[in-house]
Amino acid sequence: MFNDIVNYLREIDPTLAAFYATLFTWGLTAIGASLVFFFKKMNRKLFDGMLGFTGGVMVAASFWSLLAPGIEMSPGEGFIKTIPAVTGFGLGALFIFALDKILPHLHVNFKMSEKEGIKTPWHKSVLLTLAITMHNIPEGLAIGVLFGGVAAGIPEASIEGAVILALGIGIQNFPEGFAVAMPLRGLGLSRWKSFNYGQLSAIVEPIAAVLGAWAVLTFEPILPYALCFAAGAMIFVVVEEVVPESQQANHTDISTLGFIGGFIVMMTLDVALG
Repeated sequence: MFNDIVNYLREIDPTLAAFYATLFTWGLTAIGASLVFFFKKMNRKLFDGMLGFTGGVMVAASFWSLLAPGIEMSPGEGFIKTIPAVTGFGLGALFIFALDKILPHLHVNFKMSEKEGIKTPWHKSVLLTLAITMHNIPEGLAIGVLFGGVAAGIPEASIEGAVILALGIGIQNFPEGFAVAMPLRGLGLSRWKSFNYGQLSAIVEPIAAVLGAWAVLTFEPILPYALCFAAGAMIFVVVEEVVPESQQANHTDISTLGFIGGFIVMMTLDVALG
């Protein structure tokens, strides 16, 4: 089945392939959010473990699917070869840093007084959704950039790698959908509204994926920079948001083990299938 999916995506327009791949990741977010229909409250240990898992997947994907291929396809030797990685990685982190300072949002498990970004009267439910939405921008971008690299004929960018990245991100999107929907339900929103907010947090992934694929196809030399840009953005999200969110309660061991598990899963997928 994996090979059938790969062959199908190889034959269609790369931008469309990136769009389809991120529809899959969006769908898993929606499935995770749908758990709000079956559970009355959230188990905090499970929640922190899933947040840790998300962080582990993102870190592993950042290296195996983005940074390593980006460095490998960079021209030159020695320090010259690291220029695209250093530049792209730094700019990606700075992009999310700037977005973090501008976009109003509130991290899961944090108090309303700890909201970030510009001051707004927006309800807590909107701020929580925007926090997870910000997680998803670099994920969609990363998938789109890889598909664009495949279409551009870059040897280091493989269709298998792009599909594996989409699969890994989809897996960790499942708990992200849950991570939005359940706290919103706890705020008193209906199950249907909680579900809608949860699945909408991933709507940016198809948009970012299409933009990423288009950018690489239009400006092919930027591919190493774009891959490392996505990696820097993802690592910033993990360190600044995902890990602190998972460490707020007294379940640090659970979230840490979840992180290790997520890293192992993504690493195994990339090495075994890629």
